[in-house]
Amino acid sequence: MTRTFHAPASARPNPEAVERTVIHQTAEAALVVWHLLPGQEIPPHRHPAGQDTWVVLSGEAEYLMEGGRTLILRAGDIAVAERGQIHGARNLLEAPFIFTSVVSPADAGYQLETAD
Repeated sequence: MTRTFHAPASARPNPEAVERTVIHQTAEAALVVWHLLPGQEIPPHRHPAGQDTWVVLSGEAEYLMEGGRTLILRAGDIAVAERGQIHGARNLLEAPFIFTSVVSPADAGYQLETAD
């Protein structure tokens, strides 16, 4: 069984849509690599039954949070969205934004944020 992974090698650019690649999944967690090209976005969403932890590998993006709040994530940053917290990302630069995501448990659910 593979226990180590090289995340950047799993990142797949797709000009049509943000690409999400599942590297490893168990009932306890899903490990995913995301690749956002310039201008691409992961819409604000929440996981009602779990946590989503992001580790930025390269690039920069605007991290989208509750109430329209944002901050900039850069390579080396870690962002934690606890159960039910809104999060998303928008790549505003001309370079790819690549990060890993660990969702725990793997069946944490997914709900798009809706405007009030």
